[in-house]
Amino acid sequence: MNPPFPRLAPLAALLLAGCAAFTPDGGAGRVSELTQQRIGQSVSLQRSAAEVDSAGLRVSELLGQALTADSAVEIALLNNRGLQASFAELGIAEAERVRAGRLANPGIGFGRLAGHSTTEIDRSVVFDLLGLLALPAASQVAQRQFEQAQYQAAFDAVGVAAEASRAFFGAVAAQDLVGYYEQVKDAADASGELARRMLQAGNFSKLAQMREQAFEADATANLARARQQAVAERERLVRALGLSGAQLAFKLPAHLPELPQTPFEPRDAEQTAVDKRLDLLMARRSAEATAKSLGLTRSTRFVNVLEAGYTNKSQTGEPRSNGYEVRLELPLFDFGAARTARAEAVYMQAVHRTAEIAVNARSEVRESYSAYRTAYDLARHYRDEVVPLRKRISDENLLRYNGMLASVFELLADARDQVAAVTAAIEAQRDYWLAETNLQTALTGRSPGGNPATR
Repeated sequence: MNPPFPRLAPLAALLLAGCAAFTPDGGAGRVSELTQQRIGQSVSLQRSAAEVDSAGLRVSELLGQALTADSAVEIALLNNRGLQASFAELGIAEAERVRAGRLANPGIGFGRLAGHSTTEIDRSVVFDLLGLLALPAASQVAQRQFEQAQYQAAFDAVGVAAEASRAFFGAVAAQDLVGYYEQVKDAADASGELARRMLQAGNFSKLAQMREQAFEADATANLARARQQAVAERERLVRALGLSGAQLAFKLPAHLPELPQTPFEPRDAEQTAVDKRLDLLMARRSAEATAKSLGLTRSTRFVNVLEAGYTNKSQTGEPRSNGYEVRLELPLFDFGAARTARAEAVYMQAVHRTAEIAVNARSEVRESYSAYRTAYDLARHYRDEVVPLRKRISDENLLRYNGMLASVFELLADARDQVAAVTAAIEAQRDYWLAETNLQTALTGRSPGGNPATR
């Protein structure tokens, strides 16, 4: 009587092999949901030429108008090649998940011996029995790793979105400063020319003329630096959005967005970060997957190789013999202690790293909120106090000039005093929007100091 095992093993293998399958969207739906919850925009994985073309059309449509912070983020999510490359990790993780959910292919053996008018043929089909027994646990581990890859993809998307926002605000502020320094340069040129003419007419001292010349020289240098900074900030934005060729002719708004009427007041900010930060969620998933893997390692520490299969043997002039064989690794030298110790160390490493990320997340939220409120208060102070005060002083000097109580050079001196105030006001407004981006990122996404799309 033939044993039942050779007939049941292939059947079980076929049934289990059909359990693991690829998802319809490659895991992109979950990534898009995670990203939407954190930055208000979804992402799409471009896995075909049609999807790439569709994204290109949308990018062209957005670039046909002056950029906004939201459109810059949308372009980055569609067009940043580094982000799309990082999304490929999803496909790799899903392939590993599917592979872990399927039994390893059986091995087929064939042997032939001939001599003395006798031919002996051996045939065998061997299945990995240990892999069959460990299949459910291995599938769960791979599933957790796939989920972690989804969190990583969303983590990368949030990083790219934050970098696009920061680059946008930096580019707009730098462009605004160039426009202002051009006005300062024009005023300085006029002042310098007037001073030279009055010196030639004998109505101006050499010292006063040199002061106007020094202001003109400073204005020239400041304009050159501002233009270079504008180029650098624009190129940073170009890299964040993944633009090239004709796309480089995009338009920026003339000024930064206005400050909100009231500052953002997050509730339970630290707990929100602990619950929703993607880097912390990834660390937890990693610890859970490691813990599951540790359980699998402990259960198989003494048995590392266990194979069973069907075999038959035929010999010239003799009836065919049928049977089965089992191959088992004997734990004579390696009792699995090293594998178990390594798994335990990796697990504890994951636990400590998770705790570290949680501590850092709380601290980063507190720091980001402090920077946000300081930036808001400073920007509002310049908007409501400093700049209006400088304008009132300028208006008063103009009245004095019209009443012949002040000279044109006093007006120009007042204009020089306004340079620092206006520059600081623009920079304070830029710093507010950068701080707002960092706070939102720290609350639900990732460390605001992290690099985008890195591992």
